[in-house]
Amino acid sequence: MGATHLPTTWRSVLPHLNEQPPPDRTPQTTGRGGVQVNLPMELVRQSVLQKEHWDIPAEVIEAYRAFRPTPLWRAERFERAVGARVPIYVKYEGGNISGSHKLNTALAQAYYYAKAGVRELVSGTGAGQWGTALAAACAMFGMKCTVFMVGNSLQRKPYRGTLMRTLGATVHASPSPLTKIAAQSQAGVNSLSLAIGEAVEYAARTEGAAFCIGSGETYSILHQSVIGLEAGDQLAALGAEVDAVVGCVGAGSNFGGIALPFFADAATTGTRAPLLLAAESSTTPKLTRGRYAYDRTDATGTGPMEAMYTIGSSYPIPDSHSAGLRFHGAAKVLSAMRHRDQIAATAIGQVDALDAGRLFTRSEMVLPAPESGHALAAAARLASAGADANSGLLRSERGVVVCVSGHGYLDLGAYQQLLDGELSDVAPDPEELLRAMSGLQRPQEPIGIGAGRD
Repeated sequence: MGATHLPTTWRSVLPHLNEQPPPDRTPQTTGRGGVQVNLPMELVRQSVLQKEHWDIPAEVIEAYRAFRPTPLWRAERFERAVGARVPIYVKYEGGNISGSHKLNTALAQAYYYAKAGVRELVSGTGAGQWGTALAAACAMFGMKCTVFMVGNSLQRKPYRGTLMRTLGATVHASPSPLTKIAAQSQAGVNSLSLAIGEAVEYAARTEGAAFCIGSGETYSILHQSVIGLEAGDQLAALGAEVDAVVGCVGAGSNFGGIALPFFADAATTGTRAPLLLAAESSTTPKLTRGRYAYDRTDATGTGPMEAMYTIGSSYPIPDSHSAGLRFHGAAKVLSAMRHRDQIAATAIGQVDALDAGRLFTRSEMVLPAPESGHALAAAARLASAGADANSGLLRSERGVVVCVSGHGYLDLGAYQQLLDGELSDVAPDPEELLRAMSGLQRPQEPIGIGAGRD
């Protein structure tokens, strides 16, 4: 397994974009950026400044040392299992207390919030990796933690809640009886957007508390750049070259973390960037079937409107075992890059994702999360002869590096359904998609940029 030094800086892609993402808008006015209440100014700066390298605080580096650098290896047995023509390299982020990449930004955010005097962090979580990471980070920096977890996900994975509570967090199933937004929602609705909305409302009325989020924000993608920075060094140490970088996408932090440092490298050296492929869930196809438009980020509608690829915040997302991918929109940085054809996307069904996870488990002896299975399925298609016909993407000719963003040891119920032949995919309703996206306002096209994708 490849090893390298622990990065001491994060790397931002913002200086390498020809045009910056369109500014946020408040729900009432247009043309003004929105900043969350209590957001530490350092996180604001990390989101907007054209600064490429950001020093990682010493306290965060010390916390990283417990699990970073993370391993990278060539998955030769998996290659044989899927009939790969070229090498597949795996960057594995599941070897920490949260079981996923989420801890990279949770530790950074908890550090900055604690330094700003916040005593409690509140958030929503889908599959539970983010909630677990935040609980761990709050425990490390002496803060309270409250988590709203998508209810049907918590029901399927109760030990996620147990782990968060063991770390000292308070966990509520969403919809909960604690918020007005939940009371006003449709009965039985389970979505990450609602869980986030509950967290926003709860934090706003709780003294000493602040809402924080783990995936779509520009600063969280910055913190995840340690993944791609390490991967680049590890591939170089192996003498390996790749022409494709793959990660799964909910809002986008794990994909951004693995992929954007490769984009920045190419921009710096004047070389061609590898294919950056975002693998999303076919139940939530914002990058492949969504619209580039302004939309709200949570169910309250009180936060800033962001320009994103979205299927509409009101869309009733079909149920799936990949709760971490069930978010209606993609991060604004990734959405802007998708609009300019700087990243590509493919939609993967949960049956294919979990089957790829099963093959990976049997061949590499690592059980991936269902979310990570989407990335593995996409990587296998790129690396295998003729397997990319449905995606329309060119095959890899040199090699693929894929981020396995977390482990699946708390997702065994999903694998049990796969093994029992009970797993199926629920396709999005085209009419529902159109209704949810109707009325969304498109960003004004940046000067000098082509039409790009819808």
